[in-house]
Amino acid sequence: MKHQKKCPGCGEWSTWYQSHEDICEHCGTLLSPEAFNRDERRAEYQAASEKKWIFYIEENDGPVLRFFKKIGNTVYLIYMAILTFIMWLIAVTPG
Repeated sequence: MKHQKKCPGCGEWSTWYQSHEDICEHCGTLLSPEAFNRDERRAEYQAASEKKWIFYIEENDGPVLRFFKKIGNTVYLIYMAILTFIMWLIAVTPG
């Protein structure tokens, strides 16, 4: 759906599709620079936190290390599924 938004750079109204990547039709600046910066920081934080994960598989990992990291991820997934199921049982048990 098309909307209009006033450009923070030139002050002209431009078509805005409510995306953080929309640019002004007149001067080419971002219509939502705060949202764009926030999404950039969020993506950087997510990438950094993924690499901190103990079972993160890197490109330079050998086949044996990749195998054990995949096993570790699978065991962690099963463990979390069991814990979630137990928490669900506690939450829905009457009394």
